[in-house]
Amino acid sequence: MAKIKTLALAHISVFGVVQGVGFRPFVYGLATKHNLKGWVCNTSEDVKIEIAGEAEAIEQFKLELQTKAPPLARIESIAISYHSPIGYKSFEIRSSIAEEGKYQLISPDIATCQACLSELLDPDNRRYRYPFTNCTNCGPRFTIIEDMPYDRPKTTMRYFQMCHQCQEEYDNPLDRRFHAQPNACSKCGPKVELVDAQGKPVASPDTIATASQFLKEGKIVAIKGLGGFLLACDASNETAVKTLRERKKRWFKPLAIMVTNMEEVKRHCYVSPEEEKLLTSPQSPIVLMKWKDESSVSREIAPNLAYLGIMLPYTPLHHILLRDTQLPLVMTSGNLSEEPIAKDNDEALRRLKGIADYFLIHNRDIYSRYDDSVAIVERGTNQLVRRARSYAPYPITLPFKTKQVLGCGAEMKNTFCLTRDNYAFLSQHIGDMENMETLEHFGNTISLYKRLFRIEPEIVAHDLHPDYLATKYAQELSKSGPKLIPVQHHHAHIASCMADNGLQSAVIGVAFDGTGMGADEHIWGGEFLVADCKSFSRLGHLEYLPLPGGDAAIKRPYRTAIGYILSLLGEDALRRLTFTEQVSEGEAEIIKRQIERGLNSPLTSSMGRLFDAVSALIGIRGKIDYEGQAAVELEMAAYACHCEERDSSLTLGTSSAISNDNESYPYSITKDRGMRVITLRDLLQAIVEDLKQGSSKARISVKFHNTVAQMTNEMCQLIADETGINQVALSGGVFQNRLLLNKTASLLEKSSFQVFTHKQVPCNDGGISLGQAVIANFAK
Repeated sequence: MAKIKTLALAHISVFGVVQGVGFRPFVYGLATKHNLKGWVCNTSEDVKIEIAGEAEAIEQFKLELQTKAPPLARIESIAISYHSPIGYKSFEIRSSIAEEGKYQLISPDIATCQACLSELLDPDNRRYRYPFTNCTNCGPRFTIIEDMPYDRPKTTMRYFQMCHQCQEEYDNPLDRRFHAQPNACSKCGPKVELVDAQGKPVASPDTIATASQFLKEGKIVAIKGLGGFLLACDASNETAVKTLRERKKRWFKPLAIMVTNMEEVKRHCYVSPEEEKLLTSPQSPIVLMKWKDESSVSREIAPNLAYLGIMLPYTPLHHILLRDTQLPLVMTSGNLSEEPIAKDNDEALRRLKGIADYFLIHNRDIYSRYDDSVAIVERGTNQLVRRARSYAPYPITLPFKTKQVLGCGAEMKNTFCLTRDNYAFLSQHIGDMENMETLEHFGNTISLYKRLFRIEPEIVAHDLHPDYLATKYAQELSKSGPKLIPVQHHHAHIASCMADNGLQSAVIGVAFDGTGMGADEHIWGGEFLVADCKSFSRLGHLEYLPLPGGDAAIKRPYRTAIGYILSLLGEDALRRLTFTEQVSEGEAEIIKRQIERGLNSPLTSSMGRLFDAVSALIGIRGKIDYEGQAAVELEMAAYACHCEERDSSLTLGTSSAISNDNESYPYSITKDRGMRVITLRDLLQAIVEDLKQGSSKARISVKFHNTVAQMTNEMCQLIADETGINQVALSGGVFQNRLLLNKTASLLEKSSFQVFTHKQVPCNDGGISLGQAVIANFAK
């Protein structure tokens, strides 16, 4: 007896990143495969599907909708309802529907896929060497979108009318370029142009080949990319690199490089399987990896550092340039230090004049500025150092439903965060909020996110520091209605780590950074908290010590070291230390008077400043060119110790390779009215004694790192004994120190703590806005 076939109709709503990733043609193909009729369309909120056919086929369709979705799709949820069958005769892709107040998750920009790369390099293909080749699996997304739903008229590609061949691809549901909004070719799409420093066109039969030749000759070329201009030069040409540094006024801060493929990467760096997977992922971030001594890349790229920031080409233009030059190329943000990345042609010609010799520009507009993302792999986990291209604006999913909140972030490494439903939309890296250009970029990007995700904040959160531009922005915004919520800096760090890991119950929060306004109006930064997303208690910290000159001490760590030595060991001890030779008698006397009289010498409990002080004290770095330089070079010194005293083959690994060294310095923990304070006199006295005995900088650095890890573990044990909490969250920029992170986490785990570190969000101030938004959501 024949089996009776049951007919059904299902209405399906798919939520997540399902637009601009080939989802509708995937649905079309799936429906055709299972002989289902109906339709699919984009809306401002989701992808809606209505399918009619045999019930068994519909069930199989539902299963494969999730298990075989396109690689770039991220399905958050699916809603299904069943209705009486309708006699559809075919399956079709319908026009998009714009719905007031609804929003849709947006795909970030994605690195060139293998299929497009094959076309790009095939002399017989019509897209051979076409620098804007893309499809539904790769190419620009967020940087060209002005509004949703994601259709060509709402992108900066609306000015380019497709030729017949491109239109056929765009209209064919079985083509991988079906409804690929940036679809184009050399006949109908954007075009590149090479101009000199005055903006005059450079005549050439092959624009990119000519730009490549200039790079081989040691010239600096500004290249318009996905989210802005990058400054490029030959990374193996020391003169070119030095020239770029001089013109960009970036004397020591490390530069990133780009190489052709993984074979090239392995010529310059030691690469773990996890690092290779991250490098070749669709996100294609800059990855910081152990630098080989035999690398041809100039040491001027990252002076005094053991790690090299390296990435693979992520646009067709990059692929062509790298293959034409056959060189490792510097690819650094197109700006002067501390300014936003330049994104428009005229803007680049104006702002980068005097830096670039030539400009490789194009006529596809960039709507949103976007720096390259930076990541590391530590403890087997990907960790973002800077969250930007290919990660933002994808949200952090929160374990609770939120109000509509804006977190305005911090002064350094600023990001902002907007929340609604159970999503936290953390912005791309904005930069250091030190000038009006960055503030304008900040405001414009907030407006874009509010429009794209249909958010109108009812609460605006900000840092306690009254002089931050982000704080002033929040205060001004609150005049139009939103409730203003101040959030303590280090509580925000811990809440950010909790949100990153989906935690809601209280943790012991260890927040180590350089600067953050404390609840007592001192500068915090070496903090031990018990915190959840609603409140915190400060149960311990480093002892307060003076910061003579305030910001001057941050830029000149020898001032911090002098302040600490004078306060804890006295003037006689200071006289016997050689690092003070770089300080004039006049400045030394001023520092002494500042400390004696408490003039412009704010008290700080900062772990970041302690690293600075030790770095200066032992003669590593007394003045800095970029944030954290003294501390970074102190960490590098520890790796040098490992090279001196271990088999060189062991240096191929990560910072965990030297975690077994356990020699350390003494310190004390005192308790006063419930507050535990780590006192540092014994530690500094022991370092001074090691210097007298001729200990190397490398050995002192290792012992100091061990000491910080041990004091952290001991403090957490004391707090756990009081509170019964065994979860520890590590946050703050100091934990970008890979050696310290490994040592600290290992000790805590040996003490039976469950340790949480950052993954999706930077541990530095780039994650602060997420913590602010989460905390403000619970404020009464």
